[in-house]
Amino acid sequence: MKAEEIDKRFDDNEEDLLEHLDLKTAKRPNQVQKRVNVDFPTWMIESLDREASRLGVTRQSIIKVWLAERLEDAAANKAFQRTSR
Repeated sequence: MKAEEIDKRFDDNEEDLLEHLDLKTAKRPNQVQKRVNVDFPTWMIESLDREASRLGVTRQSIIKVWLAERLEDAAANKAFQRTSR
């Protein structure tokens, strides 16, 4: 089944599409993980831990979310600057 047919069936709510997908080989684009090591000052780790605890998430989660937000903002700002010229 081609992507267009899957899109149409999804949009029309015709059926459960999971039977047409091989979830064992499914991949999310741009989601390959790569490990990096970053050194932070102690005060920053303590602040991250307090905020993560307050939100009920891990330190790693809060770092990922905040970095993603910052990168999205930077990309949006860059796109805005290009269109406003």
